[in-house]
Amino acid sequence: MVRYPFSAVVGSDDLALALVLTTVSPSVGGVLVRGEKGTAKSTIVRALVDLLPAQRVVAGCRFACDPHAPDPGCPDGPHAADAPVEQRPARLVELPVGATEDRVVGSLDLGRALGEGRATFQPGLLAAAHRGLLYVDEVNLLHDHLVDLLLDAAAMGRTSVERDGVSVSHAADLVLVGTMNPEEGELRPQLLDRFGLTVEVAASREPHERAEVVRRRLAFDADPRAFAARYAPAQADLARRVAAAREAVGDVELTDAALAAIARVCAGFDVDGMRADIVTARAAKAHAAWHGRTRVTRADVRAAARLSLPHRRRRNPFDAPGLDEGLLDRLLEDLEDDPEPPDPGGEGPQDDGPGPPAPPDPDGAASADTPTDGGAQTPPEASAEQPSAADDANGGEDDGREDTTAGAAPAGLAHSGATFRPAVLRLAGVGAGDPGRRSRARTSSGRTVGWRVGASGRLHLPATVTAAARARGSGEHGRLRVAPHHLRSAVLQGREANLVLLAVDASGSMGARRRMAEVKTAVLSLLLDAYQRRDRVGLVTFRGTAAALDLPPTSSVEAAARCLESLPHGGRTPLAEGLVLAARTLELERLRDPRRRPLLVLVTDGRATAGADALERARAVADAWPGTGVQSVVVDCEAGRLRLGLAADLAARMGATHVPLGEVAADALLATVSAARAAADPQVPGRGRVA
Repeated sequence: MVRYPFSAVVGSDDLALALVLTTVSPSVGGVLVRGEKGTAKSTIVRALVDLLPAQRVVAGCRFACDPHAPDPGCPDGPHAADAPVEQRPARLVELPVGATEDRVVGSLDLGRALGEGRATFQPGLLAAAHRGLLYVDEVNLLHDHLVDLLLDAAAMGRTSVERDGVSVSHAADLVLVGTMNPEEGELRPQLLDRFGLTVEVAASREPHERAEVVRRRLAFDADPRAFAARYAPAQADLARRVAAAREAVGDVELTDAALAAIARVCAGFDVDGMRADIVTARAAKAHAAWHGRTRVTRADVRAAARLSLPHRRRRNPFDAPGLDEGLLDRLLEDLEDDPEPPDPGGEGPQDDGPGPPAPPDPDGAASADTPTDGGAQTPPEASAEQPSAADDANGGEDDGREDTTAGAAPAGLAHSGATFRPAVLRLAGVGAGDPGRRSRARTSSGRTVGWRVGASGRLHLPATVTAAARARGSGEHGRLRVAPHHLRSAVLQGREANLVLLAVDASGSMGARRRMAEVKTAVLSLLLDAYQRRDRVGLVTFRGTAAALDLPPTSSVEAAARCLESLPHGGRTPLAEGLVLAARTLELERLRDPRRRPLLVLVTDGRATAGADALERARAVADAWPGTGVQSVVVDCEAGRLRLGLAADLAARMGATHVPLGEVAADALLATVSAARAAADPQVPGRGRVA
């Protein structure tokens, strides 16, 4: 198979540099690549393996032991000092998102166990990746039990297997490279911190660069071998430069001034722990070696900090990672550049510039440099307008003026307060939804809690062998024979996730800033819980004359938080349209994933003022809601001295739990959701109760 050449890439210089640095010094700790779809993340990672030098391993060792320092505990050892040695290409092992635990850590060799009666260990992907690269595409979608295995391997450099009568421990010293699309959900903080460097990538907006991506991609697709041959000299030069930098990195001097600057930068960005300091120091030395320097300079520290700190600085869960490069430059003012000229011979980029460029992806989408400011992009904060005199007089009700479009100019923009960490909600019983971190469920992955007759799913080996042994007659000896009716499959238990759909009334009757701020704070706290539990979330809003699905159900609660924070309010109240759109959205999601249990959180004052017979239409939709089987909560936002009780009536018609806005501090809203789930019948699809 011919891979797209690393040297033929266009753009994504920061990504290429990060990959090169972790190749020069594997102790840097790997790379996490964050970016939108179609930005060549996978293509460039797979192309990296062609630049890695060949490895010397002990001949016949399934765990790739280094002949100069073999693992004393190697299951294939001990290896003699004069053991035969063989050379093999560097390995890049891919870990599929849907891999089983047996495939990752290894398991009992079933063929030998049944055929020879010997308990022999079959190595997994972690063993294959020892002294190489382990690549996980869509690493944020990796199941939690696999994440735990990666955390153990990254922390200890070893993997231990205690299962099915096998007790094995072997070295797993690997470089972890992961790619992810943030729109599909975030990464667990524990695993995020194990990546030494992180890079944000985005498609280029320069027409000439995009055209060059397409030109090269089409040429590669037409004749991969000829295209690779055209870049072979550049590939060879890069490989030689990587090999030279690997040899020289141990001799690079990290001066006291550079070390003090690294400590000052890490403290200035308020990072947690000391891993940031260590990774930055290692990356700075690798950067110096890559540019042919013998001493770490200001440029090396700056380049290393830009890649090692963005994902480690303290931030709220909904804040995008980034780095204030202005602050970085101020913190490095006291560290001077070494006068030694970098890159002898003029080869490669200078200072903290990018490394070799990155290749385009198979779809032809270009990659682009990360923004030079490095910081999280925050939209300018719009000022919330004061409620009108009519609003004050009517308690925030509609002013009677017809809003002809759903996108009419808002009456104001309220901002939420500080969120808090909510209580953990868990559903009683055992569901069957997608893997998550909220409720117990029968899943395709997780820990084994039992077995059932049949061969569907993962084989439960001890139960299978036991069934075959019991069926054998008392006088029979020799090899154990397993028939199809002896097979037993494992019953696995993990955690499932829910779907939380927020339906928010954004009409003029919700226009009082204080009320909208309280609502947004409560809902953002619920989103924080969804972020931690891997729920899917969606957002429906209704104002003017129509409802809109502002955010289709997604795992990216960060996108939901941004959408909610910028939600304007004003105009009339199309309540019926909002309920209809919410029901349609949930029905479509149920068709896509019938096992995921949904929860609707409707935030409204119960008024319906858009169009003729608006209130009657809303009540008709509410009367039909119990038939959907969706558990619901109605947050009553009605205010003022004269209250009509419309939201309470709406909740009664929907079979939903009703809670007044005055009781909705964020914790009160979550307690209401908990009580609503506790009251639901766990046997009804789409409902559950809190344990």
